[in-house]
Amino acid sequence: MTNYINSVDRVFHALADPTRLAVVEQLCQGPASVKELAAPFEMALPSFLQHLRVLESEGLVVSEKQGRVRTYRIAPKTLNRVEDWITHQRAYWESALDRLQEYADASNRSETE
Repeated sequence: MTNYINSVDRVFHALADPTRLAVVEQLCQGPASVKELAAPFEMALPSFLQHLRVLESEGLVVSEKQGRVRTYRIAPKTLNRVEDWITHQRAYWESALDRLQEYADASNRSETE
């Protein structure tokens, strides 16, 4: 379980950067070349490539090189793992809040009797 948590933590860390998050959002629309991905950002290409390396090292994107063009695409397996974690957290907290509401309702009933 610890490896799973660490994995999800690293993914959230990678997505916490606005540039990397924007790249992931752009890639959700479909594969894109480095040039296409870098176009909206005002930064040197080596700096931008560092962002892509972080995303790739965390398994959020994969790249393929054809000739001189490197194309990136989303790696849905990692995003699915994060979605599963969020779904689990939502279920846990909804259940906890439901129990708290039941306790509060029972306390209010006993005070009015």
